[in-house]
Amino acid sequence: MRAVVDTNVIVRALIRPQGTVGPVLLRLRQGDYTLLYSGSLLEELADVLNRPRIRDKYRLTNNDIQTVLALILLRGQAVTPDQTITICRDPKDNKFLEVAVAGRADVIVTGDDDLLVLHPFAGIPVVSPSTFLQIL
Repeated sequence: MRAVVDTNVIVRALIRPQGTVGPVLLRLRQGDYTLLYSGSLLEELADVLNRPRIRDKYRLTNNDIQTVLALILLRGQAVTPDQTITICRDPKDNKFLEVAVAGRADVIVTGDDDLLVLHPFAGIPVVSPSTFLQIL
C-alpha cells in the first residue's frame, strides 16, 4: 500500500508511540506500507520536529528526529510532484495532495479537517489514522 501521511500524524506518532496513532510509525517500520514523500514534506517534518517548543515539551533528541527521518528514507519513496494543486482550504496542505497524485497513492492519512473534507480526492481515499490502521 502506498500512503501519503500528513506531518501532524507522523509527529503525533513519534511523540506518543503508545498513543492511538503510534502504530502508524510501527507499521511503517515493519514494512506494511510505503510512505510517499517529497523534499518539501520531509523538510516540513524536520522543521516541526526541531522547533524548540516541540523538542522541549516532548523531550525529543537529535537521535529521535534522525531515526524517524531515516525510517522514512528507508521505507518511503521520494516523489516529485509534476502538477500544482490549489483545491484545499488551507493552501499549505495542497502539497500532500500533489504528492498523492504524483505518487499514485492508495490513501492519504490525516487528522486535518481541511484534507478530510476532500474525501475522496482524485479517487484517493482521505482517511483518519485509525481508519488507515484498520485498512492495514
